[in-house]
Amino acid sequence: MSQPVLNAAVRSAGSKGDAKRLRAAGKIPAVVYNHKGESRPLSLDAKEYLQQIAGATESTLVKLQIEGKTVEAFIKDRQLDWRTSSIVHIDFFEVQKGTAMKAHVSIHLDGIPVGVRQGGILENPVHELEVECLPKDLPARIEIDVSGLEANHSVHVRDLGTKYPGVKFLSSPDQVVAVVKYLKAEAVVEAPAEAAPVAEAAPAAAEPKA
Repeated sequence: MSQPVLNAAVRSAGSKGDAKRLRAAGKIPAVVYNHKGESRPLSLDAKEYLQQIAGATESTLVKLQIEGKTVEAFIKDRQLDWRTSSIVHIDFFEVQKGTAMKAHVSIHLDGIPVGVRQGGILENPVHELEVECLPKDLPARIEIDVSGLEANHSVHVRDLGTKYPGVKFLSSPDQVVAVVKYLKAEAVVEAPAEAAPVAEAAPAAAEPKA
């Protein structure tokens, strides 16, 4: 997907009542932080935000247009109204160009594994990985083609490096990210064999009379 662009207006850090009035006017209160701990209160257009951010993940870099200047940031936190599922506040974190950053990137598996066609089951033990890289190298998500994965085979973190140059995976190289397993065969309980009939003892021969 293309990089989302959002128009943001600087606002004064007001009270809860001010934030409520912003939301009533179709705006979303937001704050952008930088590496120095500084913050700027912002307001966003709610409709534009929902259109631009559709399909984005927490590792998606967003361009914020603030008073004619462009700031690249990613979404650090979103607060939702649990009653309406609407967004009530957003925290952005500004990234520094040329400075490595850490982020959690979601995993997306593509294709139907060969092993699944043979009766196996695809398992996805982890759903995101922590990475470190420059902002320009940050992937929106980690795509893994599992179509050639056979039964009892797996994909590890160490297998991902060549596809994402410039990205350092902070998870263990031995971490399994996808595996195809066979279902355990149900144990077949055999009925106990019937005991062979016991032959009746022959009557004892009568002793001859004296």
